[in-house]
Amino acid sequence: MENRIPQKFFLYARKSTDVEDKQVLSIEAQLTELRAFAKKEGIIIVKEFIERQSAKIPGRPILNEMLKKIEKGGAQGILAWYPDRLARNSVDGGRIIFLLDTGKLQALKFPTFWFEPTPKGKFMLNIAFGQSKYYMNSLSENTKRGLCQKVRRGEYPGPAPIGYINDVRTKTIVVDKKKAKIIKAAFELYAQEDKTLEDISNFLAHHGILSRGEKRIHKDRIKFILSNPFYYGHFRYAGEIHEGKHEPIIAKKLFDKVQEVLKQRGKP
Repeated sequence: MENRIPQKFFLYARKSTDVEDKQVLSIEAQLTELRAFAKKEGIIIVKEFIERQSAKIPGRPILNEMLKKIEKGGAQGILAWYPDRLARNSVDGGRIIFLLDTGKLQALKFPTFWFEPTPKGKFMLNIAFGQSKYYMNSLSENTKRGLCQKVRRGEYPGPAPIGYINDVRTKTIVVDKKKAKIIKAAFELYAQEDKTLEDISNFLAHHGILSRGEKRIHKDRIKFILSNPFYYGHFRYAGEIHEGKHEPIIAKKLFDKVQEVLKQRGKP
């Protein structure tokens, strides 16, 4: 009988910080499971590829590198935990199936999914990739729906502005009592009409409120703060103003006065 040359495999493990990967094994756990599976099945692993990135959008650099090496004959197979580790979009999924069709990729091995390079096997793989994409699309739609429901309840679906903090325990936005007083004073200062945006930036810096880079807040950012309806109890979302459930820092009357000053300063 003719001796067959054993196939070489690339091991591919992936996990991102996105919501869709919350229940997926960690990179370390995937590697442990895949190495044990390879030993049990007699699979020869010539290289391991590890990627920490979402598969929603095509163009992952590590996956691209691995597939290019397969095209050049670096290996004949891929070992991964499940098909969705390889692709959650139609472009990457189609590319893998095309490599199977052309014979450059001869085998795919998964501890949790059956695959053979037959028409039926490719069909099942296509379904697995399609299910992953459907899951991603549904997740995105459900996330949007969840955000809209949150907005309707008057809850701002985003990070708290300066003067507020995101309460992790209650999943609400609450007043940062120390910074809130400073922000209120900044509004009152600018409403006097004799102060500039630079003056407000200096005022905030003097009281310890700086940018993330520990520098004075730029005047464009100051203008954004002074025109943010969040401070009088409302918030912007999707281009509209919504009434919020959070506690206001300033009165609507003071906010309107500041908007008048901003408008006057904006005139040539």
